[in-house]
Order: sequence, then C-alpha cells, then structure tokens
Amino acid sequence: METQQDNKTQTEYVPPLGWEREVIEKLAFAAINEQKRTRRWGIFFKGLLFLYLIGLAWLAVYPKIKADFGTVSEGHTAVINVVGMIAEDKQANAADIIESLRDAVKDTNTKGIILHANSPGGSPVQSAYVYEEIRKIKKEHPKLPIYAVVSDVCASGCYYIAAAADKIFVNQASLVGSIGVLMDGFGFVDTMQKMGVERRLLTAGAHKAMLDPFSPPKEDETRYMQGLLEQVHQQFINAVKTGRGERLKETPELFSGLVWTGEAGVKLGIADDFASEETVAKEVIGAEKRLNFTRQERLIDRIAGKLGAAFGQAIGSVVQMPALR
Repeated sequence: METQQDNKTQTEYVPPLGWEREVIEKLAFAAINEQKRTRRWGIFFKGLLFLYLIGLAWLAVYPKIKADFGTVSEGHTAVINVVGMIAEDKQANAADIIESLRDAVKDTNTKGIILHANSPGGSPVQSAYVYEEIRKIKKEHPKLPIYAVVSDVCASGCYYIAAAADKIFVNQASLVGSIGVLMDGFGFVDTMQKMGVERRLLTAGAHKAMLDPFSPPKEDETRYMQGLLEQVHQQFINAVKTGRGERLKETPELFSGLVWTGEAGVKLGIADDFASEETVAKEVIGAEKRLNFTRQERLIDRIAGKLGAAFGQAIGSVVQMPALR
C-alpha cells in the first residue's frame, strides 16, 4: 500500500513532457532580444559619437562655418571677435586672432575687416602680437580697410589691439582707454605672524623669491619691478601713438590708465566716430553682408592648453604677471 501511494504521489508531480525545451527556448529568445536591443542602442550612441566627431572636424577645417556659400561671389565684410580676457589660454588669444585675420585676408571676396572689440584687456604680449600682425597686413594690403568696432568695453590690451586699426568706432556709452599696466598680488606677512606661522624659504639667487607674498617686500625689488612695469607701459604708449598718430589729443591723464566713455574718447582722439558693426559694414566698407571669420578653439587644443597651463597657474597664484587691464 505504501509503495502504491508513493508511486501515485510521484506521478502527480511529474511536469508535462517537454517543459525543459519550452523554458530553454524562452530564455534563448529573451537573450536574443536583449542582444538586439543592446546592439541597437550601441549603434545609436556610436552614430551620435560619429556625428559629434564630424561636427568637430567641420569646425576645425571650416572656420567660416557661418558663411553663406550660396553667395560667395559677392563681396562681404569679415568680422573677427576680440571678446573676453586676452590671454594665451583664453578664447581671445593671439594665435587664433592672427589666424582669423589671415583667413579673412586670403578670401578674395573680403572687402574689409571689422574687429568686434569687447574686452577688458589682458596679456601685453598677446596684445602686441595681434597689433603687429594688423600693421603687417595693412602694409601688405593697403587697400584693405581694418576697423575696430567697440560694443561695451575696449580697454587696456584690447585697446592696444584696436590702436592698430584704421579707425575705431564706438557707442557713446562704450568704455575705452585704460592705457596702463598693472601687476597685483597679496601680502600675508602680518597674518602669518598673528597665526604663529614661520616662513622657511631657501633660494639660490638673491632675487629668486622676488615679491614672495609670505616675505616682507624689499625696496630694491619693488623698485626693479616698478621699472619693468614702466617699460611695458612705454611700449603700450608708443604703440598707441604710432597707431593713432595726430588724432590723439594728449593730456596729462591720457596715458594714466583712466577709462573714458565713447563720447569722451572721440573728443580725445582715442576713437574716431560713433557707429555700430552693421553701419560700418554697410556704409563705411560698402559690403553689408558680414561673415564671421573667428576661429573656434578645437577641443583637443583646449584640453592640451588646460594641462599645459597647470604649472603656470600654480606660479601665477603666487606672483601675478603684468597685465594690460
């Protein structure tokens, strides 16, 4: 009796024939469907990456991406932005501005160039590079006008660049000038004394730690750095005088670092007239159509620049380099 009951119990729990096969088929189909979905998403994201890389390549190869290719035979005004802080690791750097200028000059349909100026200044070296390039272009292409059109502000290093242009156009409320040089920093000597911190500094070279913010200033080093700033300032003044010539109405405060409105700037001769970018293109250059030739910084260059500037930023956090701002 027990044997028959056990057999009956075992028979009741026997699954239907072929269930293993059905389960395996379902698992197989589910795995296949998941692989298909994964593959489709993979293709989708790879396609996006491909389009992104194509976009970067397009921007690198065709800096005049905004151009209207349907009417390239017509004359146009080339626009180049000088916007933001002027420095080697910034968007407004000499290399990109100079290449933009050269691209505009090479285009046979360029009837004139506008420097769209909106910058508080920056590196005197970067500004000088662009200034000299503009003067070189003017010498090689005397019939190609180059004008600076100021929107909000064109001060210090930006004005250094603008001074090389044939004319400077402003708005009455624009800010122009600031023909001066500065070097700034901080001193923490008293703070360290109050906190009981002792400065231990070893150098090889009498002036290697010049302007160290954690050491008392030395009169001879301060005097030396002031002389250096005055040299850079004089270079700035000479560039402005060369670029502006007899249009300048020199006053005792003209090169003092003061900034003026566009209205006052025209009276002082540091600007020429009031006009917008559109007006200059249409009425002064005679080519209403404007094409922006500003080179866009490539992604790889931006990454390399950030890495390459790390050491310079570390030094700059202690001692600030001279700046036209």
